[in-house]
Amino acid sequence: MYYYNNKNFFKILFTFNHSDTLRTLAPSLLGMALYSFGIYYLEVEYFKLTEKSVVKNINLLHSLLGFVLSLLLVFRTNTAYDRWWEGRKLWGKLVNDSRNIAIKLDAILPKNDTENRSFFRQHLAYFPHALSRHLSEEATKMALDSDYSQIRNTPKTHEPVELVDEITGRLAALHHENRISGEQLLFIDTQLSGFLDVCGGCERIKNTPIPFSYSSFVKKFIIIYSLALPIAYVTSIGWMMIPLTVFVFYVLMSLEVIAEEIEDPFNNDENDLPTEKMAQNIEKNIDLIFKN
Repeated sequence: MYYYNNKNFFKILFTFNHSDTLRTLAPSLLGMALYSFGIYYLEVEYFKLTEKSVVKNINLLHSLLGFVLSLLLVFRTNTAYDRWWEGRKLWGKLVNDSRNIAIKLDAILPKNDTENRSFFRQHLAYFPHALSRHLSEEATKMALDSDYSQIRNTPKTHEPVELVDEITGRLAALHHENRISGEQLLFIDTQLSGFLDVCGGCERIKNTPIPFSYSSFVKKFIIIYSLALPIAYVTSIGWMMIPLTVFVFYVLMSLEVIAEEIEDPFNNDENDLPTEKMAQNIEKNIDLIFKN
C-alpha cells in the first residue's frame, strides 16, 4: 500500500507513483488527443462549420448524458470502495481476535508448558501470513521467520483452514487430557471461529467480482461520451476543445481505473490493503503476549 502525507498537498499534486492513472491511461490519452485534433480539422478547417450548424443540437443531448454518466460513476466508485472497506474491517477483526485468543491462551497455559505455548504462538502468528498469501494472486515478497517453515510438513491445499484445524485439534487434545476445561475451551472458541469468519469474508470479496457486463457498460459509456465531446463543442470552443477532451476523458476513465483496482483489495497493489504489514503487526503482538 502506498503511504503518503495528506497534509503535503503540493508534493501529492506533482508525485506520480506506479499506480497513478496517468501512467496507465497515457496511450489512450494520446489517442484521444489525435482523435480530437481530427474532429477539429474536419469541422473547423475542412467543412468550416459554425456555431449555428446542426451539430449545436448535440450539446443538449451531451449534457443529459453527462448527468447520467456522473450517477453511474458515483455508484461504481462507491461499490468498489465498499468492498475495500469491508476487507479492511475483516482484517481489523482478525487483529482483535488474534490478540484476544493469544491473551487467553497465555493466561490458561502454564508458563513451564513450553511445547504448547510455542505451538500456539507459532500457529497464531503464522495464520495472518498464510491468509495474506492465500488471498493474493502472487506469493508475498516478505520473508517469514525460519521457525514457520518447520511447523507444517504436509502439502498445502487451503492453508488457513488447515492451520485452524491443527489449532482446534491441539485444543481438543488438551481438553481430553484435562489440561483445559470445557468452559475454557468455549472461552477460546469464540475468537478461533472468528479466524474462519474473516477468511470466508475475504474469500467472498475475492471470488465475487463486479459483474463484467456492468463494468464494460460503464467503460463504453465513458468512451462514447468522450468521443462525442469534441463533435458537440469544437465549433464553439475551437482548438481548445482538444486538451479539454483529453482532460475530461482522463478524469472519467481514471475513476473507472481506480474502482477496478480497489474492488479487489488483496492483490498487493499500491492502493490495496497492506495485509502483509498487518500480518507482521499481529505476529509482533502475539510474540509480545507470550513472552510476558
